[in-house]
Amino acid sequence: MTSRGAAQPALPSGLDLDAGLSRLGYVAFRPGQREAVEILLAQGRLLLVAPTGGGKSLIYQLPALLLGGTTLVISPLIALMQDQVEALNARGVAATFLASTVESGQMRARMAAAARGEYRLLYVAPERLSFPGFKSVLAGLRCPLVAVDEAHCISEWGHDFRPEYLEIGALLAELSGARVLACTATATPVVRDEILARLGLSADTPQLVRGFARPNLSLRAMEVEGRRERDGRVDAALAEALGGPAAGNGAAIVYAPTRRSAEEEGARLAGLGWRARVYHAGLSPGERDGAQRDFLEGRADVIVATNAFGMGIDRADVRAVVHLGPPSSLEAYYQEVGRAGRDGAPALGLLLISSRDLPLRRALIERGGDGAAPDPAVVEHKWGLFLELMRWAEGGSCRHDAILRYFGDEAETLHGCGRCDVCRALVDPGEAHDADSVTLIVRKALSGVARVHGRFGLQTVVSLIHGDADERLDRSGLASTQTFGNLRERSSEWLTRLLRRCVTAGWVGFTGAERPVVTLTEEGRAVMKGEHPARLLLPATRDAARVASAPRPKRRPAASDELDSEGQALFEALRAWRLGVSRDEAMAPFMVASDRTLRDIARLRPRTLDELAMAYGIGRHKAERYGLAVLRVVSEAARA
Repeated sequence: MTSRGAAQPALPSGLDLDAGLSRLGYVAFRPGQREAVEILLAQGRLLLVAPTGGGKSLIYQLPALLLGGTTLVISPLIALMQDQVEALNARGVAATFLASTVESGQMRARMAAAARGEYRLLYVAPERLSFPGFKSVLAGLRCPLVAVDEAHCISEWGHDFRPEYLEIGALLAELSGARVLACTATATPVVRDEILARLGLSADTPQLVRGFARPNLSLRAMEVEGRRERDGRVDAALAEALGGPAAGNGAAIVYAPTRRSAEEEGARLAGLGWRARVYHAGLSPGERDGAQRDFLEGRADVIVATNAFGMGIDRADVRAVVHLGPPSSLEAYYQEVGRAGRDGAPALGLLLISSRDLPLRRALIERGGDGAAPDPAVVEHKWGLFLELMRWAEGGSCRHDAILRYFGDEAETLHGCGRCDVCRALVDPGEAHDADSVTLIVRKALSGVARVHGRFGLQTVVSLIHGDADERLDRSGLASTQTFGNLRERSSEWLTRLLRRCVTAGWVGFTGAERPVVTLTEEGRAVMKGEHPARLLLPATRDAARVASAPRPKRRPAASDELDSEGQALFEALRAWRLGVSRDEAMAPFMVASDRTLRDIARLRPRTLDELAMAYGIGRHKAERYGLAVLRVVSEAARA
């Protein structure tokens, strides 16, 4: 567990935590729960980041029981609200919920009872906050605590933004005397900073990050080319995790990137004998509810779904989560794969990727959601989130440790889980660590991108540097350049994977929503010219990448993202600086600097603007705007 915040004052007198715990039907606290409750009661503010199923609801239910009045719980999960209200009422704790599923007469009755102070907990869907009737009830309510569940939804540029969450900051300003708990299962440091900013909470609000380590999950990422290989990987994963159809060994979730692919995969698995159901937003409410009930009540072995499925789902015996394609971010991925192995028993998570994923995702991001051209800053932020996932998929260090560092949960790093595919595949990287070899190969590949810049796609670059016959290369004159065939000794497949790593490194980009073409970024041009180092782990050969995942002697993988204690302290100081700038300039924290940028600065510890320019994401504009302020933070941290 990691935590930030001021020193903890004494707990208010007269509050018996153990008695309240017993009344709620629990025998003992889970790890970290007592600390969270005590901080919330004593300091009045807490940002809690813990995985789904980690017991976050107790952190507001117990204080609600002890403080009296009516605690307000804001949540987008109607089914979860209903389940919790039923469980509380069964234990004699008066609670109710207000959401769109409540018919009008019942809604009026519940609001009248709330106005009379008859409930200890009042669960509210976020869209209710702007209703005049609810505001009038709230005005007369004695509210000792406001709990904001799924708080990451307030992040306007995050993976699950909900506009109605923007109303919460004004609500908290009106209830200035209430304690505030913000809960989420997926929040990187930059999202945590945005939650504080949007809710109007101070920068010294305590933050608890706990429970992210899931060593029972065998995390794997595999590259597939073609439908046949993908189907084979899915079938092998389901056979490994469940044994076979109707074997009674639990269930699996298969996430599909589109509604059509969900329907096709569901039909394919049903044809193989699996009790498969399909879930996506294009189905009627009755069809979705039926599929969800079949899955939760054990009448389905496999549910094939888009990302519309999963929030509030808590089936303990999910033995596998398979992604047919990459989701939008590492946050989204870990939230979805984390639905496997909730009972603590072994489970697997398999992410399948292909060479088409990068240009397709870029096209989707640039297309936007409502037909209007999206803000360029939003496009780049969402692209950055996707690239973080693809960097993770490329491997290089223990998958669990990489995720824990990404979420800022340094204290739980495993130093090699021994279960993920990276830990279990003892591949000697050889030349992959040789700086001269890496630099030469990368510069040759980037010269190919520079030749086709803005004209053709990624595969044309591969054809160029591999020296393949291609009409487009002949027509454009590229076949007669020195770049043609400059890496012919490598396979086309290996070169594709190398260029994908150059994309995730930020050296190669895409443009054009309909037919994406490659571009060489400013940083990529500097690497190509030898002005910046080519810090990259070369791909393994295909044979090495497909090493069977049988257990092997454990060796600690590379952990280049780790920060030492001084680096971690500098990272936290840079976060505090970023939050202050975002408030002063009224912009989202990510627009000031990403977490990856701050971590790179914390590793480099620059003393001059030239050294600062070596950090990821620090271009000329940001160096001019923020460079001197960043160097002051670095200098002050060094003297501390």
